[in-house]
Amino acid sequence: MDLSIWALAFLWFFVFLAGFVDSAAGGGGLISLPAYLFVGLPPHTAIGCNKFSAACGTTLSAARFFKNGAIDWQVAAISAVCSFVFSYLGTRLALMINQETLKTALVVVLPIVAVLLLLKRDFGTENQSADIPKKKALILAAGAGSVIGFYDGLIGPGTGTIAIIVFSAWMKYDLKTASGNAKILNLASNYASLIAVVVGNKVLYSIAVPAAVFGIIGNYIGAGFAIKKGTAFIKPLMICVIVLLFGKLFYDVFGTIFLS
Repeated sequence: MDLSIWALAFLWFFVFLAGFVDSAAGGGGLISLPAYLFVGLPPHTAIGCNKFSAACGTTLSAARFFKNGAIDWQVAAISAVCSFVFSYLGTRLALMINQETLKTALVVVLPIVAVLLLLKRDFGTENQSADIPKKKALILAAGAGSVIGFYDGLIGPGTGTIAIIVFSAWMKYDLKTASGNAKILNLASNYASLIAVVVGNKVLYSIAVPAAVFGIIGNYIGAGFAIKKGTAFIKPLMICVIVLLFGKLFYDVFGTIFLS
């Protein structure tokens, strides 16, 4: 499949932007997946290319969080292993399960999450994870990795944002460390889903590889912003991503009703 230079430029810009947002707040798939569809890729191919670029970009941003010590490796590793397994299962099941029911549930849940995030002003400002016993923390990490990984394989958009919220709200990490932990979890889920779409021959490498380069650049720059600016940068961006995700899901679920 051949794309014009303008279509490619459009795609590269939005994959770059998706990488920037995703590295700090998650939800980059809300930008990149529609961009792949917009330039004319079939849905399954768009999903495959999106997973390819997401996996490449997440690898770099996760490495940058690791370099700056913004990861609790015990918790991140447990969540990543569970995320990998359940994301693969979610991707395999994606073609057999009606996703509209799950999207409808998210339309209800996400506004509640956004309101709680806005009201709780000290959300993720301090790292209080030491207050949670290590055994309980590892159990929570396994549960979070399993549920979020399965969601990423089945639906996808917002995975990083949801993971950040779980690590900061449930496990009391500051947003910087929560973002690092979430990045490792999301890295595992992306690679598990990528394996599934590669096996299914859904990746068009002539488009996915150049786009992935721009995604990597966006992830690198975005991770740097998140590490340097911490909560002041991540929290507003995360709230914006939640609002965008809710808007997209609301349109997917109810758009045809209002437009008919």
